[in-house]
Amino acid sequence: MEIIIRKAADINAVFTAPASKSFTHRAIIAAALSEGRTTIRNPLFSEDTEVTVSALNALGISVSCSPSEIVVEGCAGVMPQCGNQTIDCKNSGTSLRHLVTLSLLSPSKTVLTGTKRMQERPIGALCEALKGCGADIEYLGAAGCPPVSVNGGGFSGGRITIDASKSSQYVSSILICAPYAESAVELMPKGSVASRSYIDLTISVMRAFGAEVDLTPDGIWKVMPAVYKAPGGVYTVEGDYSSASYFFAAAAVCGGSVTVKGLNPDSVQGDRVFLAALSKMGCRVSVTYCGDTRDPAIKVESDGNLNGIDIDMSSSPDIVQTLCAVCVFAGSPSRISGISHLRYKESDRIEAIRILTESCGCGFALRDDVIEIIPHGGVHGFECDPNNDHRTAMSAAVIGLGCGDVRISGAECVSKSFPDFWVNLKEAGLSE
Repeated sequence: MEIIIRKAADINAVFTAPASKSFTHRAIIAAALSEGRTTIRNPLFSEDTEVTVSALNALGISVSCSPSEIVVEGCAGVMPQCGNQTIDCKNSGTSLRHLVTLSLLSPSKTVLTGTKRMQERPIGALCEALKGCGADIEYLGAAGCPPVSVNGGGFSGGRITIDASKSSQYVSSILICAPYAESAVELMPKGSVASRSYIDLTISVMRAFGAEVDLTPDGIWKVMPAVYKAPGGVYTVEGDYSSASYFFAAAAVCGGSVTVKGLNPDSVQGDRVFLAALSKMGCRVSVTYCGDTRDPAIKVESDGNLNGIDIDMSSSPDIVQTLCAVCVFAGSPSRISGISHLRYKESDRIEAIRILTESCGCGFALRDDVIEIIPHGGVHGFECDPNNDHRTAMSAAVIGLGCGDVRISGAECVSKSFPDFWVNLKEAGLSE
């Protein structure tokens, strides 16, 4: 599918944020391990979350979907006999990494695989940490990458040391299954932790399902044995700040205002930092209240005059591309640090940022763990092949809204996280 984005100016649009992909994944897994039935309301239905649903069904957990909710029949941590399984996680790194630890709780052998790109993405630090506490995990291809074979039968727990410098999902995978380990889990990171805010998100879901998670002064996560159960058997997924970032970015680069409903102003999502970044660049950010229900919404206003920014984005990798798309329209250079782990995403996103930046007429420099965006004052249209990366496609759309004449091929890749993205832009009059 090809999408052409034309220049927009002085916009005035209202959107509803799609549900959070990250919360949806974690809620489905927690519900699968819970006691009794859990109804997940306002989930995100996307390619990635469908992978998690299909995987759990393959592992013997009943997960059924309707247009507005997902119903999960939990196993209370005792996974059923389902025979040996091979699960294709496609391009969903979140699914595959979380399923590694979950598969230890299955009585069977599980092979986890995915696309060619997935088989290049690192998972060794997670597997080695689990092997250190007795897990039987084998690499079936390149060492440290999928596919992997996981022999189930139990998760021993105890003291676990892990290198999470490439992905916080390694930590989240262990934490969310930790209540069902044979002994209390003490999880200690070795060195820096990438995208640390996503661990807060994981802990938020665990606590909503009744687990206790403590972080000691010396940086060790402690989880005691427990059985998950959502209060009233219901969990509601909140709106997604990373998906909403493209709408907020549109206001910044086009001028005018964008209001996004369905977001929790007090969310633990690290991608909320995007609003602070836009504020530093010269936008006005406010919480407003919509309709008779007076539900909160977030509004971004801009006159189109933007300043460059110097910011550390190590905890919010999913919005780095969106921020770079805004930075090309700034009146001064921008410096974005904490980006090295972007090489291990659905594509090499550092290279993707370079291509987008240079294609629209701006300068790009990479120095160690820092990207510099150097605007030249003449942003122009270009053709974009997003290399099957949803966030590259949506970031290219932001640039297109600011300068016009951006042609995006393979635009259907947004179905990974935001299937209705192009529909939302069209309904707001922002795309053809």
